[in-house]
Amino acid sequence: MTQRIGFIGLGVMGKPMARNLHRAGFTVTVWNRSPQPMNELAAEGLIPASSPAELARTSDVVITMLPNGPDVARVAQGADGLFAHMGRGSLFIDMSTIAPETVRQLAAAAADYGIAMLDAPVSGGDKGAATATLSIMVGGQPEDFERALPIFQTLGKTITYCGLIGAGQTVKACNQIAVAITMAAAAEALAFGKAAGIAPEIILRVLGGGLAQSRVLDIRGPTMARNEFRPGFRVRLHQKDMEIIHTTATALGLSLPFSDLVRTHFQRLIDSGNGDLDHSALALTVGYPGV
Repeated sequence: MTQRIGFIGLGVMGKPMARNLHRAGFTVTVWNRSPQPMNELAAEGLIPASSPAELARTSDVVITMLPNGPDVARVAQGADGLFAHMGRGSLFIDMSTIAPETVRQLAAAAADYGIAMLDAPVSGGDKGAATATLSIMVGGQPEDFERALPIFQTLGKTITYCGLIGAGQTVKACNQIAVAITMAAAAEALAFGKAAGIAPEIILRVLGGGLAQSRVLDIRGPTMARNEFRPGFRVRLHQKDMEIIHTTATALGLSLPFSDLVRTHFQRLIDSGNGDLDHSALALTVGYPGV
């Protein structure tokens, strides 16, 4: 029998993900705090719910894709939350990017209701969400991962079981470190070359053909060179991830100097009113000629 899926959080990532599940033949019920994306998906055949509790009662699997840990906790816990209304034996999958410790706390709370949980953050941005080519990093019990695998295969191209609960978020943090620092390096390389009078197209062509090649450079390099920063993945969300990384690293007794430096530059963008630009707007902190 096809699993009934509830999907909460219909933003830049969540809306196309819910749409892809529906197109694959799953029965998908959706809820979002603001009604517009929910109404848009209802016109395509997805089922709108009046509340998280209503969604929970009609779903075998509930997925959340929300901005931060407190948002996930609010929708999951309490008398009107998901856990109180999901059936025993159901599965809760959080695909947001939140702290590993928050995930472990939520999993313990879910277990009190007989609900299994997976943490399954993603990488690939809005393009990956739309084209169902996300990279998905999963933590939880192996049998729950196997149960959810058809769902993940509908949403992504690279699905990796990372270990027990919280492992998905830990690996996602590794991804966010690498993306942030690579973005900063690309921004500095472009700024340096442009200041010396080299056309950005030449810089990108050379970097893309050598050891410096990366998906960050391929996808964001051209828009960075044109100073185009329409979101995508917003500065404030990547900064939220960098704060999680900083807090977790501190708890582990680990120093991450390059991550901390990029974190300060993301915060500069937020403080200057640019928190809703694409995270590639990190380039604006480098001192581009003409910016």
